[in-house]
Amino acid sequence: MDEYLAAAIDEARKGLQAGGIPIGSVLVLDGEIAGRGHNQRMQKGSAVLHAEMDCLENAGRLTPADYRRAVLYSTLSPCDMCSGAILLYGIPKVVVGENRTFQGPEDYLRSRGVSLQILDDGQCCRMMRDFIASNPTLWNEDIGEPAP
Repeated sequence: MDEYLAAAIDEARKGLQAGGIPIGSVLVLDGEIAGRGHNQRMQKGSAVLHAEMDCLENAGRLTPADYRRAVLYSTLSPCDMCSGAILLYGIPKVVVGENRTFQGPEDYLRSRGVSLQILDDGQCCRMMRDFIASNPTLWNEDIGEPAP
């Protein structure tokens, strides 16, 4: 398994263990992890702390040149909000653990020049399927959908 996806999965597990949604992300810059994060909407009562947003926040302030040579890893396809941050900062490549349980605006990201690599990782998929089956109301809240 890719070491950076493994780090994102570790972040997802941290989120789940803390009572949150199991989605993790890492930002890789020049082969090193510059930031890591996991979904913390429940833990922090946040409206915006999806895994990718938490990861970018934890990476701290970077230069535009840094973002333009970075790779963002996420265990799940980025939503509209997180895709907006990817576009805003000009992150050129996103590696996605899986997009079966949720698919963000991948075609739009591609149309804007972002390279997406979808790994279809079974571990990521199982983690999300199990969580969604056990917590459908919480999941729908996270993606902005009405309760089931």
